[in-house]
Amino acid sequence: MKVHVDMNLCQSHGECVFAAPDVFDLGEDDVLTWKEEVGEDQRAAVEEAVQVCPMAAIRIEG
Repeated sequence: MKVHVDMNLCQSHGECVFAAPDVFDLGEDDVLTWKEEVGEDQRAAVEEAVQVCPMAAIRIEG
């Protein structure tokens, strides 16, 4: 599964980090980083991150 984040929309609220901490991370500079490819075992967490993102900046493929 591929994870895409539109950084033009992302405002680093960090809700995705709470939903899927193994996939998303906010660095000390408040810039979001994430794993672009994750296993199916992370699907539920990433789907939750998609749902809780206030800017609708995250989407999954696959």
